[in-house]
Formats: sequence, structure tokens, C-alpha cells
Amino acid sequence: MTFPDKKNFKIETFLNDYSKLLHNSINSLDTKNLLSIIKFLEAAIIKKKNIFTCGNGGSSSIAEHFVCDFAKGVASNTALVPKVYALSSNMPLFSAIANDINFDEVFSYQLEKYGSKGDILLCISSSGNSKNIINAINKASKMRIKTLSLVGFNGGKVKRISDKCIHIDVENYGVVEDAHQSIMHMMSQYIRLKNISDLRKVNKIKF
Repeated sequence: MTFPDKKNFKIETFLNDYSKLLHNSINSLDTKNLLSIIKFLEAAIIKKKNIFTCGNGGSSSIAEHFVCDFAKGVASNTALVPKVYALSSNMPLFSAIANDINFDEVFSYQLEKYGSKGDILLCISSSGNSKNIINAINKASKMRIKTLSLVGFNGGKVKRISDKCIHIDVENYGVVEDAHQSIMHMMSQYIRLKNISDLRKVNKIKF
């Protein structure tokens, strides 16, 4: 779905249309698919496997926010100890790979150095066609690392080659990224609540 489709309209109309599209995107999620992805993440945490995240632009901030909400949020009042790493967070290494090797290898290069069989790679890409994301997924597949993705627009190649994918079928970067951010929060909070040791402390921890 394309948004916005008009050039001149009131702010009230814009806000209503934007929020409606975001709401519908979240409401249309395949809950069985979402739950299967959550189970993969939870199992990786329990087995003490690494979870790597990556994305470009706004998606990179969601990938790094994922690390925050899992490493701290999921661990709060649970016995879980998530091992989560964003492949965009080490800027000296990131820029060295981009400058000396190829920007298309910034994620796959790191994954080859740090990843192991049984780990998880979570990719966030609105277009689903970013070359460095595609390369990372291909590298992960060769290393027997499970690949999960959040995509938008028509899903791109990332949707086709990922083991599991959540597709927000909207052609607007803002709405897609808002939906991806919400999904990230849903996954982290669901896992925490499922594993919390003392339900009286549910509302005492700030995510």
C-alpha cells in the first residue's frame, strides 16, 4: 500500500491516515509466524547462542534498539541471559570494512568472524533489497545460522531468502520502520513476560 497518495491535505487527515495505516499493519500480522520467530529467539537465548542484528539507516537504529531491549529488558527478573550484538555498532570496524573491502560486506564479514552454527541473524530492511543484508543472509545460510527478517514494501529478495520473515506490506519508510520497531518491542516484552520469575515485578522494570 502506498502512502501518502495526496499532496495537499490537512494535518488532521494526514495523522488519521498515517495512524490508521500503521494500526492496520500491526493488526494484520500473522500471529503464528510471529510466534514462531519468537520461539526461535527464545530458544537461542536459552541455548546461549548468539543473536546478531543488522540494518541500514533507520533500520540500523532498530537493530541496535533490539540489542538494548533484549540484553537488558528480557533479562530483567528472568533467568535469561541474552547474547545479542548489532553488526552496525562498531563504527571503526564497520568503516574499515566498507573502506578497505566493500560496503556490501560490512555485515557478512563480521558474521563470518563471530558467528557459529546455531546462532541467529535478525535482519531489518524496509526495501528488502540491500546488498549488504542479502550478503549477510547468504553467509549465514552457509554457516547454518538461522535467518530472520523484518521487511517492508514488496519484501524484496530478503523476504525470499530468509528462513522466517515478517512482511509489512506498505510503501512508506516511516510506517514500515514504526511497525518494525513495535514488533521488536512486542517480541522482547513477550519473551520477558513468559519467563519472568516474579509477576509482581512486571511493571517495576522500565524497558
